[in-house]
This record gives sequence, structure tokens and C-alpha cells, in this order.
Amino acid sequence: MFLDTLIRRNPAFIEAAMALHQQGKIPANAYVLDLDAVENNARLFQNEASRHDLKTFAMTKQVGRHSGFCQAVMKGGIDRSVAVDMACAVACDRAGLKTGHLGHLVQVPRQEAAFAAAQLQPDYWTVFSDEKAAEAASAAKAAGRTQQLLARIQTEGDTFYRGHEGGFAAEDVVEVAARLDALDGGAFAGITTFPALLFDLDTRKVKPTPNLATLGRAAEALAKAGRSSIEINAPGTTSSAVLAALAEAGATQCEPGNGLHGTTPLHAVEDLPEDPAVLYLSEVSHHHGGKAYCFGGGLYIDPVFPKYQVQALVSSEPTSSRSALLDVEIPDYSAIDYYAMIDATGPKPPASGDTVVFGFRGQAFVTRALVAGISGVSTDNPKVTTIENGFGDAVSWPGAFQQ
Repeated sequence: MFLDTLIRRNPAFIEAAMALHQQGKIPANAYVLDLDAVENNARLFQNEASRHDLKTFAMTKQVGRHSGFCQAVMKGGIDRSVAVDMACAVACDRAGLKTGHLGHLVQVPRQEAAFAAAQLQPDYWTVFSDEKAAEAASAAKAAGRTQQLLARIQTEGDTFYRGHEGGFAAEDVVEVAARLDALDGGAFAGITTFPALLFDLDTRKVKPTPNLATLGRAAEALAKAGRSSIEINAPGTTSSAVLAALAEAGATQCEPGNGLHGTTPLHAVEDLPEDPAVLYLSEVSHHHGGKAYCFGGGLYIDPVFPKYQVQALVSSEPTSSRSALLDVEIPDYSAIDYYAMIDATGPKPPASGDTVVFGFRGQAFVTRALVAGISGVSTDNPKVTTIENGFGDAVSWPGAFQQ
């Protein structure tokens, strides 16, 4: 779905990745990042966020918490991360991108609260319950800190992905704020939800979910109780194009993830300011039954769109020409993606060792793919920076796989 945008807007990145793969410098089964484009995207995003007085926390899970991505984001002016889980927080912190928001979407496990409070020292810590709030506050007190707490709120009719549910009753938000303030080591800072915005397939636009209205009603109730200066964290489908609407709805914090590498659903149907800055790279392995099989491992295509005909650029030489596009069959989500199957019935079937480039919205942290950073695409001097696993740990390539 995003390959067309890549071809139109960042062909030099595609060709650089292909060339580096053919030189043996990028492995098959790798998410590849254009770090120059990431830096530029972060800068334009932060400039727009600053216009609307929005705090920005960068989400890094989709690109495997890559240290080069974190550093490019910081060069672009974003100095805090939102950590989807503790592994995300640790990887970003190690790369120098400090924790702005922890605990949302995944709560902090009890035995890890002390480490989070003392070592990560997040600006904001989201809690879903009184028990989790007490854990965060207790850990912060032991670390000699007062932790700013965000209450995740919800009410009937709000939208949640299955398995993301949880939070305080929005109708009780005034009492919740008082309870969090009463915790020794904790302080009520504001409210949050997810998702506040979602892409609508019918209109091909980003629209508010009922959750955003829930945040608004809760903020009004808190203001009537004398709490007018609170943080309102409203993540979901965040690109620079939606920041004015978020600010108008009262949000004070935004959390771009896919927006920083140009792969929100809206980027697939509109040319937004952010350039595409990520691709998935593989290699043809073998042939069988009219198909060329390419290596998988990272073929988790985030299902924000209905199933569509996946295509890939397949070539032995660097190219962004549409003549190199071939149809690809991806294994069902219930199967392990050892391989994908490329149509090989044409006059020039793919050869073993050919480079395969996909453009899709991925989630590198749930795959077994590696993540490779490339700098210098914008100056026509591309080179690999680091190759890392999904936890942001450096992998020595290809030496790590040679005896």
C-alpha cells in the first residue's frame, strides 16, 4: 500500500537500500530506515507541534526501537519518547531519547516499577487502576521523586482494540484525580486514552473516536473542580496534518510513530509533509510451482486496510522502476512467515539472490526482522549506520553469522 508513495517520493532511498543489499551490507529480512528523511520528518513535525503548543513524544516500536532512529528524531528536535512497554523505554533511553511517557499502552509490571522510577524517570506515567497508581507512586517515593501520573479513562461507547481495554471510569475522574494526588510519591497530572483518532476507510480521512469526546467531557469536569491546567494525552494516527485538530480538541500532548516515517494510513492516500522513510527488504531464495520464494521474518503488514494485492520491487540491480513490480502472496497472519511467494510466470522470472523491496506499514517489534539504518541518502552518499534487532541491540553483520 505504501510502495507507490515510496517510488514517487523517495526513489533514491529504494535504490540505495537495494545497492547496499547487493553489496552484502544489508541482510535479507530487514526493515531499512532513511535516517536523513526521519530527521527531516521529525523537524517539520516538531515545528508544527510547537505552533500548537503540543508536547511531542516519539513512538519507536514500529521500527524496532532502532538507536539511529532515536538519534535522528532527536536531531529533528524531538527529545522525548513514548514507550509502548519497558523494553521500548530501555532501548530509547540507552540511545539517548529519554522517556517522556511510560505505561501506555502497556502498564509497568510491578517488579519493574522501581527500575522505571529510579532509572528511567519518566515525565509522565499512565496508570489504569488505583493499584497500578500506588505501585508507581511507591516506586517514585523510594527513588526520591514525585511522579506525574496520567489516568487512562474510559466510558461506555469508547473505542478500544481488543486486548487494549482498561482504565478508570471517566465519570469518576474528579475523584480519581483526588486519589492520585493523595498518593505519597504521586501527583495527578492529566488524562489519556487510545485511540483518540482513527483512519476512516469510507471517507479516507482521519476522524476522532468517541474517546476524544470522553477526554473533553472529563477535562470539563476537572476544570469545574478547579483543575484547569491538566495534561491531555491524545494519541492515535498522528501526523503533522492532524495536530491542529488535536489542539482544537484540547490535547496538550501528541505521540507520532508511523508519522515520523511517513506510514500512517493517511500517508497512503494523501501526500502529507512527511516523506516515506522505511521499507522492508528481502531476497529471492528459490523457485517452486511458478513462484519465486523470498525470505520472510518481518512480513507483518499492520492490517489498517482491508487485504489488498501486495506488490514488491524485484531486481538484481538498484531500481525504483515500476517495471520491476511483481505481485506477491503473503502467508496468512496465522502462519509463520518463513517466505513470501512472488509471481514468477512472466518473461523474466526473478533470480535467486535478487533484492526484494516492499513498502508497507509494519510493526518491527513483533517480528524477528532486523532493522538497518542508512544515512546519507539525501547527499547521494548512502551508508549503513547500525543493524539492530527489535530490542535496539546492535548486531554485527555479517560477522555475527560467520564462524
